[in-house]
Amino acid sequence: MPATDPYTVRLTPEVHAYVQPDGGWCLNNAGFISDGGSTLLVDTTATERRTHQLRDALVETGVPLPRTIVNTHHHGDHTYGNGVFVPEATVIGHDSCRSEQFAAGHQLHMVWPQTDFGDITITAPTVTYNDRLTVHVGAVEIRVIHPGPAHTIGDSIVHLPEQGIVFTGDLVFQGGTPFVPMGSLRGSLRALDLLRSLDATVVVPGHGPITDPSAFDATESYLLYVTELARTTHAKGLSPLEAARGADLGEFAELRESERLVANLHRAYAELDGLPEGSPLDVGAVFGDMTAMNGGVPVACHA
Repeated sequence: MPATDPYTVRLTPEVHAYVQPDGGWCLNNAGFISDGGSTLLVDTTATERRTHQLRDALVETGVPLPRTIVNTHHHGDHTYGNGVFVPEATVIGHDSCRSEQFAAGHQLHMVWPQTDFGDITITAPTVTYNDRLTVHVGAVEIRVIHPGPAHTIGDSIVHLPEQGIVFTGDLVFQGGTPFVPMGSLRGSLRALDLLRSLDATVVVPGHGPITDPSAFDATESYLLYVTELARTTHAKGLSPLEAARGADLGEFAELRESERLVANLHRAYAELDGLPEGSPLDVGAVFGDMTAMNGGVPVACHA
């Protein structure tokens, strides 16, 4: 378990970020926007217990419980807790966030069977959108934007233009290794250009501490590294695992979850092979190779 408890940061009078250190596997960030009369929640958490902690944090801040939840993508660390707030809250997400959440089901339970996720009912968005959606909480305008396939095929950026704040979901892992096997490497690079165009000064990543737009450059540098590595090793006929084992991570060696390199190479190879962006990969093979990168030890869920 991480040594530091989750904490809430007041970004503006209406906007709070909820950060779960250390931001590793299953320790995502959330956030909420409230005018004192209504509240919108950005994402939930991976376990029933941690979502009740999030709920308590809202209550302690003095805001009403959410009427609206926006899921930035379908992964269980961001969505498993939806059921704690429903039916009082309506869940919003991209069209593919809804379908992918149903398709994944209790996927985290299968990946991490020893984790106590609690009583989790898959609670997918009941309001979906395709490109862009605007929601208002009091006077706060909240723009929900689909960047195309990136971290997943159903990502949403949550942008507060007047406040200069953006919740990126897992388009950004601050201090952690990006993860694109369920989306697109090329699409993730395009998504970073979109994030830059929003001119936000405060960046709440999907995992890790609150940051600023420099996170976009750092993420881009890693993704370009993967792009070039994949071009070279794919041409040599190496497998993603062989390529990852022989790679020199250099400046990226200090990022958490370095085993994600092999997963990202799986996606890069698929795109080099001409598969459409977001085409499904073999999740078992991807996580199996990450386990191999860890010397046979499965990646650990820290929730």
